Amino acid sequence: MIIIKRYPNRRLYDTTKSHYVNLDYIRELVISSQEFKIVDSKTDEDKTRSILIQIISEEETSERQSLLTNTLLKRLICFYGNDKQDYLQQFLEQSLSAFVEHQDDILKLSNGINKNTPFGLFNSMVEQNMNMWNKFKPPSDKK
Repeated sequence: MIIIKRYPNRRLYDTTKSHYVNLDYIRELVISSQEFKIVDSKTDEDKTRSILIQIISEEETSERQSLLTNTLLKRLICFYGNDKQDYLQQFLEQSLSAFVEHQDDILKLSNGINKNTPFGLFNSMVEQNMNMWNKFKPPSDKK
């Protein structure tokens, strides 16, 4: 487990390699599936989540194509504080895990059949997930 300390000046320090790091370094740890934890240098409070959210925020505002659409963000916001929040959290984790797991299968299948048609399988998965989303929409506010 890599321990990274976050100092009051917001600098990040990798204690295993004894050097300062940046958010790109943390992003690479995530991509390479390295286990790590980011802790406050004074209180040892876990800051991993806030740094991961910061990385997502920077990715979403970069010049690359955004992963989270405005519609998706609005729907996610509706679930905060909702009695279905725990369910959505589990659903999103399981859906993303299933997507990552099946992504390799889809690529293998599409390479074996026709290199130009992976989108049909992908669209089917997206459609199934959208149907699940629509079933669990939060109730609209009635005033």
